[in-house]
Amino acid sequence: MLFLIIFALTIASSYFLPWWTLALIAFGAAYFIGKKPGQGFLSGFAAIFVAWSLLALLQTLPNDNVLADRVARLMQLHNWVFLLLATALIGGLVGGMSALSGLLIRKAFTRT
Repeated sequence: MLFLIIFALTIASSYFLPWWTLALIAFGAAYFIGKKPGQGFLSGFAAIFVAWSLLALLQTLPNDNVLADRVARLMQLHNWVFLLLATALIGGLVGGMSALSGLLIRKAFTRT
């Protein structure tokens, strides 16, 4: 459930909001819906990783990967796929850490 909410909100907001709003989305969703810290991190990481991979593919495939290939060569990567994976990994780490932070802050301020 947490994965789907973070994924859907990230896809919807990525077209008109800055990239860092994914951290706010993951934080807020995990704060209100998340249950366990491990589940929160994995949901945030996987949702953003998949969302950014999908969004990057939707941007690069129509133009035959021309820009992605040039940027990959500029960063001394062998292929544009490695650039895609690096981008998704960075986004996934931001999403995972944000979701984990949301869960831990809720846990710190609530009594169990």
